[in-house]
Amino acid sequence: MTIVADFIHQLEFDQLPDAVIAQTSRCVLDLCGVAAGGVTTQLSEIIRGHAAENFCSSGVSARMLFDGRRVSGPGAALAGGMTIDSLDAHDGHVLTKGHVGVTVFPVLLALADCGRVNTGREFLAGLAMGYEVATRAGIALHRTACDYHTSGAWNALAAAALGARALGLDRCATREALGIAEYHGPRSQMMRCIDHPTMVKDGSGWGAMAGLSAAYLARSGFTGAPALTIEDPGVQDIWADLGSRWLILDQYFKPYPVCRWAQPAVEAALALRRKHNLNVADIRQVSVSTFHQASRLATRFPKTTEQAQYSLPFSVAIALSRGMLGAKEVGVEALADAQALRLSSCMQVLEHEEYNQRFPAQRWAEVAFELQDGTHLYSAARTARGDPETAASDTEIAGKFSDLAVPVLGEVRAEDIRNGVAELAEDNQSLPRLLDLVLTGVPTAA
Repeated sequence: MTIVADFIHQLEFDQLPDAVIAQTSRCVLDLCGVAAGGVTTQLSEIIRGHAAENFCSSGVSARMLFDGRRVSGPGAALAGGMTIDSLDAHDGHVLTKGHVGVTVFPVLLALADCGRVNTGREFLAGLAMGYEVATRAGIALHRTACDYHTSGAWNALAAAALGARALGLDRCATREALGIAEYHGPRSQMMRCIDHPTMVKDGSGWGAMAGLSAAYLARSGFTGAPALTIEDPGVQDIWADLGSRWLILDQYFKPYPVCRWAQPAVEAALALRRKHNLNVADIRQVSVSTFHQASRLATRFPKTTEQAQYSLPFSVAIALSRGMLGAKEVGVEALADAQALRLSSCMQVLEHEEYNQRFPAQRWAEVAFELQDGTHLYSAARTARGDPETAASDTEIAGKFSDLAVPVLGEVRAEDIRNGVAELAEDNQSLPRLLDLVLTGVPTAA
């Protein structure tokens, strides 16, 4: 536990390698874009209204992400995490089978708006620390628990770590905070949400709330140690390289706002369509071979954006119909796309044993088309873009941010946010400016 507590409290910006500093900025910009897109969803509207009504604060408060209303720190973390999670486009890690930034970023925003994080460099150092703690906690939980839990089950520990750091808890109280967060983190059933997609999604907003609450509770003397995902002898190897190996560099960035498991099939289908210069009407039927977990994304006729985001058939079909897959393609209007529904209804989704064996470290799919004239076309096997091996460039991440943010925020505010993120590592006055840009409401989210 000593190495973890020391890392939480002693990590400074100047200790971060240049590559890690660059990655933190990429993560912040990407998360800002996803949050801007997410704030227009019904899920976000409901959770922000819930926080405003039920997480009122008589003391120090924080503004909700792209909302502006003030609530308690845990309430702001809950609303921010679920707003990001409402559009399944945020970063992740293959071995955790889940997501870190969706919790770490809104928790840091809440702490900063409460005056507990004061400079851009402090913010980025905290972000890097949170990614390292959460990713290792996720790997440890998957090793030691028999069920597949949502990200909130383990990224709650990063929220507690950030709270402990910002509140200046001593080592004993930090240990209690991590234990409380592990115990109260939402060990919700991920595959249930895959099979029955709803607004509960990946549990990350609840993890943010539970983890930050854990730090406040530990400050008051509440006990909860130990966190077994940190202290169990069987996971010590996971924590041994903390501070020397940077797992934030292993995060992937999604090009599409749908479940990562569907994205290899989307890549394969779009590549095959481009190679043969096809119109969607040319395609009679699509067959997908992929790994088991991806085949569980089985909704054919989504009625909500949550169902669309967790549907492999619809994700592939709408991408083929429109030649792209962005936020509009999983919005309400797109759910009635006739060509997408035609292809989704008859799509064959098959398990491929080799791809089963490669999961979760690798996610693969291949696609075949039967054309209207009887011709059969076959794609190469594809993995998803944006993994460390197929890394998204800075230009791609900036383009994705603009695609998501500009329709909601406008060109000027989006550009100001982009510049504000770039200045976090350089300018001690940059954080207050960025907070105002991302914590003020937007007309579409009123």
